[in-house]
Amino acid sequence: MRTKEGAVTRNEGWGARVRRTGPVVIAAVALLAGCEGVQDAGSPAGDGSGRAVSPLDNPDGTGPGLASVTGESDRAEAVDLIEKVTTKGRGPRTGYERDEFGYAWMDTADGVPLARNGCDTRNDLLRRDGQEVRFRSGSDCVVVAMTLDDPYTGTTIEWRKQEAAEVQIDHVVPLSYSWQMGASRWPEAKRERLANDTLNLIPVQGRANSAKGDSGPAAWLPPDRRIRCAYAVRFAQVAVKYEMPVTPADKRMMLEQCGG
Repeated sequence: MRTKEGAVTRNEGWGARVRRTGPVVIAAVALLAGCEGVQDAGSPAGDGSGRAVSPLDNPDGTGPGLASVTGESDRAEAVDLIEKVTTKGRGPRTGYERDEFGYAWMDTADGVPLARNGCDTRNDLLRRDGQEVRFRSGSDCVVVAMTLDDPYTGTTIEWRKQEAAEVQIDHVVPLSYSWQMGASRWPEAKRERLANDTLNLIPVQGRANSAKGDSGPAAWLPPDRRIRCAYAVRFAQVAVKYEMPVTPADKRMMLEQCGG
């Protein structure tokens, strides 16, 4: 089921519930997991507050999460990066289809991290950002349960695959947006890279992702104000890597988030 452009619910299912603590709940989760047949990835327990990586220290997107960009020197670095992004008006959406960027979560998009590792992009991202990750029995790829510290809302989600759509993989630069900013003229291989590049992908709360749609930063920013500069940096990193312009309004908003 397609939930928004670039966010697809696969047949393994998606789901979550608000995190609770206490031995009764933990025991119940463990019992349910045992009924499914899962294996523990051995991820360390914890609240994850120190695990997310600043985008300035994570230029290829292989590190987890999206940590705040703080401090005068880091914000100055962020502004310098955003200033490199070029601008132009947003073109028409005519001809856009998700399939123009390859089938969802393909493992064969060459030239991006984690490609051709035997695990689809979606599960790669869940494994990258999740904590206390549990896999389907007999698999070291298919994630069936995890804890996610959602960067967009600042909340913690206890996710299980039986429940749908509470966690989705966000394309930071939406695919429809990129289509309107020039990707319609790119070679198919370049579009496939953008759609599966770890730099452009973050697991987040499904409701926040749906609210974003294909908006640029001028129309939508993460609800958690603490990571808005980090979000602007990541948007800029993707734009610079793929030589893709943003709208003048989006660039102004990105600069504003980092004090530029």
